[in-house]
Amino acid sequence: MKKILKEFKDFISRGNVMDMAIGVIVGGAFGKITTSLVNDVFMPLISWIFGTRDMTALNIVVREATETQEAITLGFGSFIATIIDFLLIAAVVFAIVKVMNAAHKKLEKEKEEAPAAPPAPSKEEVLLTEIRDLLKEKN
Repeated sequence: MKKILKEFKDFISRGNVMDMAIGVIVGGAFGKITTSLVNDVFMPLISWIFGTRDMTALNIVVREATETQEAITLGFGSFIATIIDFLLIAAVVFAIVKVMNAAHKKLEKEKEEAPAAPPAPSKEEVLLTEIRDLLKEKN
């Protein structure tokens, strides 16, 4: 049992697992922000364009309700809200990827432009340099 707990602790403490956990938490919070943006900003504007108070009330009734059966409706208002939510999230992820790619290209370009360090002299070159210096001292 202790071995399993140690393996689990090692697994959890690795960097990539922690990064993933942070990503999930931030992603959930970002999802709440975009959902609020869609529900509280965009959908009222779209509802105003369609002339309704609540966009989720925009439904197509396929079958009216009866005493024994519920109504069947196609809720295209909610569907439109979900599409807008998805497009916002996709746009933000796209922007983040673009910024990350630009930063990565800039770093690569700086690495390429940096002059390469001269190679370390070989043993023979060091020895010849010492001999040259000794000869200069004698003259």
